[in-house]
Amino acid sequence: MKTPTLDTLDKAILAALLVDGRQTQVELAERVPLSPTAIARRIRALEQNGVIAGYQAQIDRKALGLTMMAIVHISLKSQNEELLAAFEKAVVAAPSIVSCHMMSGEEDYIITVLAHDLADFERIHKEQLSRLPGVARLHSSFVLREVASRPLPLSCLSR
Repeated sequence: MKTPTLDTLDKAILAALLVDGRQTQVELAERVPLSPTAIARRIRALEQNGVIAGYQAQIDRKALGLTMMAIVHISLKSQNEELLAAFEKAVVAAPSIVSCHMMSGEEDYIITVLAHDLADFERIHKEQLSRLPGVARLHSSFVLREVASRPLPLSCLSR
């Protein structure tokens, strides 16, 4: 897939949407020197080119009682394609897993799990994590403090 070329105005629109994705084209036009119609046209092009993949609300997990975050390192019994596909399908279906990354190196995957508390994590471990296909080893670390979390740093737009 070819990387779309972003000009200064595209980057300004993206930066403004990263700060507040609910802005109208009129509000964006107050920040970016374009008409609302031109803003709408550029946003549509950014969506069609896959630069803007979607829109979502940022929900405070702690407000929902999800006060515990764990990073789980997973090693599989093998790396054959069928097992990898089955593992990834099960991960997508597991409601407590919020991210999953296939890794190079010692572990095959690193996942992030949200839980209400330690008892809830134990339940998730028993009912979801240990039942993932092909798991040979799980190693969990608990997040003590979340220092930064953002969808995409604004610095990525400066390239």
